[in-house]
Amino acid sequence: MGLTPMMRQYLEVKESSSDCILFFRLGDFYEMFFDDAKIASKELELVLTGRDCGLEERAPMCGIPYHSANSYISKLVSRGYKVAICEQLEDPSLAKGIVKRGIRKILTPGTYTDSSFLEENKNSYIMSMYLEKSNSSCGLWFADISTGEFNCTSTFFDESIILDEISKFSPKEILLQHNFGKNFINIIKDRFPGIVITTLKEEDYTKNIIEDQFKDFNKEDFNNSILKSGNGLLSYILHTQKNLLSNINKINHYNIVDYLTIDVNSRRNLELTENLREKTKKGSLLWVLDKTNTAMGARQLRRWIEQPLINKLAIENRLSAVEEILNNMSFHEDLKECLKEIYDIERIVGKVASKSVNAKELISLKNSISKVPRIKELLSNLSSNLLSSMYENLDTLEDIHSLLDKSLMDSPALSVKEGNIIKDGYSEDVDSLRFAKTNGKKWIASLENQEKQVTGIKSLKVKYNRVFGYFIEVTKSNLKFIPEGRYIRKQTLANSERYITPELKEMEDKILGSEEKLIDLEYKLFIEIRDTIEKNIGRMQKTSKIIADIDCLSSLTTIALENNYKRPTINMNNEIHIEEGRHPVVEKVIPKGEFVSNNTKIDTNDEQLLLITGPNMAGKSTYMRQVALIVLMTQIGSFVPCKSADISICDKIFTRIGASDDLAAGKSTFMVEMWEVSNILKNATPNSLVLLDEVGRGTSTYDGLSIAWSVIEYMCKNNKLRCKTLFATHYHELTKLEGMIKGVKNYSVSVKELKNEIIFLRKIIQGGADQSYGIEVAKLAGIPKEVIDRAKEILCNIESKEKEENKINQCIDKEYKKEEKEKTKSLKSQLEEEIASKEVSVSFDEEENKIDKKSANTKKDTPKQLGFNDIEKDQLLTYIKSIDVLNLTPMEGFNKLYDIISKAKKL
Repeated sequence: MGLTPMMRQYLEVKESSSDCILFFRLGDFYEMFFDDAKIASKELELVLTGRDCGLEERAPMCGIPYHSANSYISKLVSRGYKVAICEQLEDPSLAKGIVKRGIRKILTPGTYTDSSFLEENKNSYIMSMYLEKSNSSCGLWFADISTGEFNCTSTFFDESIILDEISKFSPKEILLQHNFGKNFINIIKDRFPGIVITTLKEEDYTKNIIEDQFKDFNKEDFNNSILKSGNGLLSYILHTQKNLLSNINKINHYNIVDYLTIDVNSRRNLELTENLREKTKKGSLLWVLDKTNTAMGARQLRRWIEQPLINKLAIENRLSAVEEILNNMSFHEDLKECLKEIYDIERIVGKVASKSVNAKELISLKNSISKVPRIKELLSNLSSNLLSSMYENLDTLEDIHSLLDKSLMDSPALSVKEGNIIKDGYSEDVDSLRFAKTNGKKWIASLENQEKQVTGIKSLKVKYNRVFGYFIEVTKSNLKFIPEGRYIRKQTLANSERYITPELKEMEDKILGSEEKLIDLEYKLFIEIRDTIEKNIGRMQKTSKIIADIDCLSSLTTIALENNYKRPTINMNNEIHIEEGRHPVVEKVIPKGEFVSNNTKIDTNDEQLLLITGPNMAGKSTYMRQVALIVLMTQIGSFVPCKSADISICDKIFTRIGASDDLAAGKSTFMVEMWEVSNILKNATPNSLVLLDEVGRGTSTYDGLSIAWSVIEYMCKNNKLRCKTLFATHYHELTKLEGMIKGVKNYSVSVKELKNEIIFLRKIIQGGADQSYGIEVAKLAGIPKEVIDRAKEILCNIESKEKEENKINQCIDKEYKKEEKEKTKSLKSQLEEEIASKEVSVSFDEEENKIDKKSANTKKDTPKQLGFNDIEKDQLLTYIKSIDVLNLTPMEGFNKLYDIISKAKKL
């Protein structure tokens, strides 16, 4: 017993798309079989049935109506599945044998562009990565085929850099070589669990597609890893979409260092586009800044936040544009009114390119374009560089508007294959066929009244169905009233008879012929209109980009006005000065006027590392984040929440947030903490801004303190680092480092104690905190009274001993004597010279820990000059000569010096 012909056809098609769920078109349904059916029935909650397939057991089967397939496809693709659409390639009524079928499109998370799947205000990226193993060059591409955006860059293979780029674009699918390292793939899956990984064969990267796709493409501008990665991406798009899209026509070749670098953890911790807990937009910086009026503007603003600028001129241009709009409020109001009526031109153009656009969407395009001339007129009165450039480059697309306006109905049918889309007057043939169709139906409508009068049969009806066409229906009780020979019997039913007349048949042929011809002609004309629009895709993309930028500037103006933001100034002195800065998000979620503003001064010299102490819940983390967000907003080109701000452009922002701050959703181990600190120390520069919160708290007190202390030393003393740093800690012992390490300055959050209660004043002041108020914070959190009382008792017992704290403070004092190790070595030669000349003066300065040469003939209570005539002095000299300075530790050296001084005082 063998497979049926239809099932053999199914398996042949399935073999070419083995990694997909195959939607196999059978009549008005898409059917799924075997394992695909089992998966689909579970994921889509469909009834699993069976079908005879020629084998002993029935094939598992489930199906969906073809006209409602999009919602089912969206569910599968959003869950990481790929769906192959197999269509009937010929009319079943004309087919001989099995209907020809083939895959028309493969829908994947990175290539599916249906509106039910896409997020309106967020790009849908697919990423391609190719590693050139000979030189470790890695080519990266990020494309959104719904908008035609195509970005590429290259870097030496570095896990952290690539993860940062993935975090920046958040692709839904990543294309990799089939032999790419499994360890790195596992890291990607671990960090970004929602991303689908697809592997390509090596030959996919060697196809020369990229040069054919882009006009004026110069191969010399790209290295080999970028070329191969791009060819791999385009070959995958061709494989899934079955054609190369015309909206993919421009390459944005960028360098990673052209934008502010924000690593994966910092993006999450600063909550740039989603909050930490719910992973939603609300509570993020984007939530505050997004007052855009178009979907294009919303996506562009998200990109601005993900990729802040580092070019001073570009930042100043945006700031000046926002300032000019702010000073022209009538312009701003008119602009917003225009923007509100503009649809998503980018994605409509993408549908034109994929040939999936319908007439209603083209009308939306027409209506959107109609607002562009008014926007250009408004821009004509502005003078800032950026807005003037927009005015010069804005194409009003009036020819496209004219074509759509005269060709398409204002309210066309949804389907392009059902007619009623071409406007009267555009085509004489359409008008003629539409007249014939309309008048024919009027004749048929009048025929019913005419026959009722002639026959006197009031229940007589003229009806239509697809099998018999038009006919006259008379009930059997009225058959006797029909004049003899007037009608020709067509069909006999139980309760009635159906008739036709020669005139009715002739009119039916005219009506049905004209209707079918009209539908075909309207579809043909629509395709011509769509193809004409497609030839102008580049122009429309350019216009949509300018509108998106204008919308972003309008949004930044709105939030500056609503929240009393100020224009920041930009300096090149590596200094950040913020007066009365505020956290842009926190101040929006608490009652108006309650947020406590704070000043910030930080540089790379005397105030390089601000050591911030104070109790939990007092506002240390909020303060640190607000500084980073103000810097980032400045580099977006936004006004900022403060009284004034003078900002130095940063090249990178790093954050290290502890486990209690929801680090990596359950992966808050000490190892992760140390990995993040290591990443910062290796990659930060003097132009970077670093936020470190509670470094070392994931381990024991001594270990944690030691690590935090060492990190501070390294950041302040390494001249290749010395980055601007905000360092929050509960290790109050570290406050002793101010004055010992250049650049460390103590700050704390002020707290007021009132009747055994504490009040957080939220104000950052100079000086370190002397305690953590941990028990008071626990009390505020609702810990039971008996627990609080016992904690106070234990604390009193611990504080009465004071051993451990004294140990730590002594350790800090002693350890900083190690600072003089190099100085001790440098003084070695001077000491030997004194010995050689038989004159040595030794003293120990307890404050500065230095070896000083003193003159002889001192008083009794100071080191005396050693004479070499008596025996004791000779013995001391011999002892001094025997000291091997180079093999002494700093502490041993200080002990030797103390011993020498003690013996000298006895002489």
